[in-house]
Amino acid sequence: MVGRHLGIVLLLVLLSSLPALGARPTGPTWAQLTPAQRQVLEPLAKEWDRLDPERRRKWLGVAERYPTLDTEQQQRLQSRMKEWASLSPEEREKAREKFKNLQQLPPEQRATVKEKWDAYQQLPEEKRETLRTVGPKRATSPSSPAASAALAAPESVPAAPAGQSSSVQPAAPRP
Repeated sequence: MVGRHLGIVLLLVLLSSLPALGARPTGPTWAQLTPAQRQVLEPLAKEWDRLDPERRRKWLGVAERYPTLDTEQQQRLQSRMKEWASLSPEEREKAREKFKNLQQLPPEQRATVKEKWDAYQQLPEEKRETLRTVGPKRATSPSSPAASAALAAPESVPAAPAGQSSSVQPAAPRP
């Protein structure tokens, strides 16, 4: 009888020392980040501990590359992270989907989107705001559904990723 109880206790000790089945490593918590990582990723502080491990890994890569960026690129990255952090989960998913659609376009259609984006970026802020709220007027429709999705409105073309000029496409932050 004692042997049976000892066996059960040993089994329980073994099971308790194993990671939970199906549990994924969560990556570092906000408190476990280095001060430099916390400084770079500060816009994400409130939600860091809720991010899935893959997103944390991607953001840690951004933080690692941050020191190699020039001051303007660092400021742009910080601004975009703040914008990203302010988006709802639905808005983020929509941005990811638009990014994915843009990436799937043939190179010539992506070049057309880039040209349109460059032209849009050169517009005065008032005109861009009008286009964001009203949408563009087109004489012809794009040749594919993916192009339609990517060209639907200026906000459907994400901002350039950190480290690239605003004329380079695409890039809402993916993480």
